Amino acid sequence: MTAAIAEKKLTATEKRYTLEEYLVREERSKHKHAYINGEIIPMPGSKSTHNEISGNLIGALKAAFKTTPRKFRLLTSDQKIYIAQLDDVLYPDIVVIFETIEHWQGREDLVINPLLIVEVASKSTSKYDKEDKFLKYQNIPSFKEYVMINQFKSRVESYFKLNDKHWDLKIETDITGKINLRSLGLDIELADIYENIEFKSISKKI
Repeated sequence: MTAAIAEKKLTATEKRYTLEEYLVREERSKHKHAYINGEIIPMPGSKSTHNEISGNLIGALKAAFKTTPRKFRLLTSDQKIYIAQLDDVLYPDIVVIFETIEHWQGREDLVINPLLIVEVASKSTSKYDKEDKFLKYQNIPSFKEYVMINQFKSRVESYFKLNDKHWDLKIETDITGKINLRSLGLDIELADIYENIEFKSISKKI
């Protein structure tokens, strides 16, 4: 999600912190930070296009959840995801959980069982989201699907877990089409995701 993480060698503090130290600092901070390898990484704020796409998808998902008997929980970008195997903390744009939200050692600020994770990629974060961040998320046992949304053109990518070593990629670029979220058993229309988004008004493209 954030270019600050992608370029952490340039922006991270030199001091290494424990998870508890990070959480105490984060509670007091006015801004969000990721926790990577004991380093606290500042995260820049999102721009309006990014936020509108996220809001559109949240609305579409909530509406779709009403059409299925399965119970899904939806969390937004203020929710920390803890990757216990790496001792990392990240802030995805959107997280969907099946039925019950599980927390790390009872801490409600650290969720450990995402089913589906969504990132709205920018030009500066696309490579990091698709490579390093995706690899980090793959250490979470419950994680089954990764969705990347391009905010500069009609393009949604869905990576679905087939087994521990293989993920199947589906791409939809037709604004009149749908993306099948296989972990949820639901289709979401791209027109809903990109509602009110005018690509021609955006100068930077990926």
